[in-house]
Amino acid sequence: MKFTVAITSIAVALAISSSAEAASCSSVYGQCGGIGWNGTTCCDVGSTCVAQENNKYYSQCIPNPKSSSSSSCSSVYGQCGGIGWSGPTCCDEGSTCVPQEGNKYYSQCLPGSNSKTETTTKATTTTAKSTTKASTTTTKATTTTKASTTAKVTTTTTTKSTITTTKTTTSAASTSTSAGYKVISGGASGSGSTTRYWDCCKSSCSWPGKASVSAPVDVCASNGISLLDSNAASGCNGGSGFMCNNNQPWAVNDNLAYGFAAASIAGSNEAGWCCGCYELTFTSGAVSGKKMVVQVTNTGGDLGSNHFDLQMPGGGVGIFNGCAAQWGAPSDGWGARYGGVSALSDCSSLPSALQAGCKWRFNWFKNTDNPSITFKEVTCPTELVTRTGCERN
Repeated sequence: MKFTVAITSIAVALAISSSAEAASCSSVYGQCGGIGWNGTTCCDVGSTCVAQENNKYYSQCIPNPKSSSSSSCSSVYGQCGGIGWSGPTCCDEGSTCVPQEGNKYYSQCLPGSNSKTETTTKATTTTAKSTTKASTTTTKATTTTKASTTAKVTTTTTTKSTITTTKTTTSAASTSTSAGYKVISGGASGSGSTTRYWDCCKSSCSWPGKASVSAPVDVCASNGISLLDSNAASGCNGGSGFMCNNNQPWAVNDNLAYGFAAASIAGSNEAGWCCGCYELTFTSGAVSGKKMVVQVTNTGGDLGSNHFDLQMPGGGVGIFNGCAAQWGAPSDGWGARYGGVSALSDCSSLPSALQAGCKWRFNWFKNTDNPSITFKEVTCPTELVTRTGCERN
């Protein structure tokens, strides 16, 4: 009897140990190894820990190859539908194709049947960090390109415990438009310039104390989804904080797009523009006449006056290539270090979670190189606030 009980106890202990080990494994696209990594080294079922090329500090859980019966389906977080989409409309096992709220042009494979907009609890560490970061751009002066460098300064150690997925935008003293936002009477306006970047770094407006806002811009873990405390150090300075995957641009319709940008606006500063929204009307190139509403999440020390540096995956990593740490990108990022990829087909070299925003540049944006703009300050569409967790008070 004692022998039987002992065997049973051992079996139960092994089962509990196995269960605990499985529960502690990294999720798909999460970090699972690399020099200095002290977290779990196993991956959830259906994925394998793979060392990232040219980045010995980072290994990532990559989905296992699928059988021929499912190889044509989109992977987790990949695009699976939307107006104009000609790719697969099915999703790999364990994920479901979900239309994105307010964006009929994009549906995405999400784990189970849950959407990205579920409420997520953040950690509450309060260690203050200092970091410098560059927002990478291509500046059009004849045919040359340049980088814009961004200095990031931490202030307080205020923390954020939760993020809600819906917020109400303010509309005091504003003029109505036909879209989901309003022009703010007396708000900033003028003419300016644009560039593009995607460096994967934590945004400047993600630090506490930058402006009077509901909460700093969300900062994500290396999977681009899991939310971290606002004081997490930037992945571009060896920390764990990165830009979130959902900070990509998308088309609302043929003539209007939503997205995010780093900015420098004449007569203002981060306290005045962090998490503010602006309607940009493009005035040059193939995109001329179209409009884009951006929420400002970042800035750059050498951005010009009234300069909007549009966030688009594959737009160039610039000085600080945070995408190498986050995604195992090449040393110069995807494509040219300044300017990024040069063709629609190059978007396939990006992680599937970022490819939709890369393709947006070649579709809706018509691959226009640094178009000029006029701009007006507007109330923020709910769709933008939902993605950053930040709105001005």
